[in-house]
Amino acid sequence: MRGFDFSPLYRSTVGFDQLQSLLDSVTQDTSPTYPPYNIERTSENDYRITVAVAGFGQDDLDIEVKQNVLTISGKRAEPEETNYLYRGIAGRSFERRFQLADHVEVQGAHLENGLLHVDLVRRVPEALKPRRIEISAPAKGAKTLEGNLATAAD
Repeated sequence: MRGFDFSPLYRSTVGFDQLQSLLDSVTQDTSPTYPPYNIERTSENDYRITVAVAGFGQDDLDIEVKQNVLTISGKRAEPEETNYLYRGIAGRSFERRFQLADHVEVQGAHLENGLLHVDLVRRVPEALKPRRIEISAPAKGAKTLEGNLATAAD
């Protein structure tokens, strides 16, 4: 994957630091692969992130939202007396971050069959939603600009 240099953007813009940092983080190819996850759209404004967390309990997981970043982390203590002959189930600590769009909120989370489901909803405030503006006809007897020019020329 090719790298992109966004330094010209830093020199010619003001106030877009968050956008530029987001672009930098997206173009980096060092994203973790553990644990695997899915992101699905369940309706027009509802989303669900599902993370495979086999072997982790509710007390081992932590979910935090800060400045439009959802962070899901897991850490579990390993019993010292376990003697594995083969270990194929990963149980290492992890931290997975998801950048949330504006007005996306975490609605809830639940753990089921080794899958952590985090439900998200987009709630756009009424003031920011598009609204239709009615076009009204001029009131009767009101002079238009052309009418005013015609009377001024007489």
